[in-house]
Amino acid sequence: MIQRPRPPRTGSRPGKTTTLATLRVHPRVGDRRKGLLQAGDAIIPCALGSGGIVQVKREGDGGSPRGRVRLRGGSYRPDHLPRPATALPLRRTAPGDGWCDDVRDRRYNRPIALPAPGVSAERMWRDDGLYDVVIDLDHNRGPIRPGRGSAIFLHIARPGYTPTEGCVALKRADLLRLLRRLGPRTRLVIG
Repeated sequence: MIQRPRPPRTGSRPGKTTTLATLRVHPRVGDRRKGLLQAGDAIIPCALGSGGIVQVKREGDGGSPRGRVRLRGGSYRPDHLPRPATALPLRRTAPGDGWCDDVRDRRYNRPIALPAPGVSAERMWRDDGLYDVVIDLDHNRGPIRPGRGSAIFLHIARPGYTPTEGCVALKRADLLRLLRRLGPRTRLVIG
């Protein structure tokens, strides 16, 4: 019996999509607050921080930090959508979820429970839908350095891709489609 050579394996099974190894974000020419995210062959518009891409991130500067980061996983708001299809670990956001952005607090740049009297924190259960899906971009997470930026996420963009506080934000449909191709080994390169 003659065996025919098999086509090379791509690492995926029929009907499955391959997890992307790298995503790249570049600023748009003429407006540093907007960018383009390259995901394989796809180019996706995105919003960046009001300060554009910055080399050294400081708390409150509005800059999206330049660098290569892991996607640590994230959360989704279960009353607004079902669990998105992704290989990333996701948990359900709850009304009392927050993220500490207080440089004086020992929980700086970590999830916290709200209310947290006397502590500045980002509410993760938002009415505007921006955090209906949010992915932790691993910026300033190990070791955590107070004042070097907190709550840097991949999340849903505002209409018109208006600037973020330093995050990368995509249109909801684009983010949900992209999540199908992301996994724990995916890296995001900003700048």
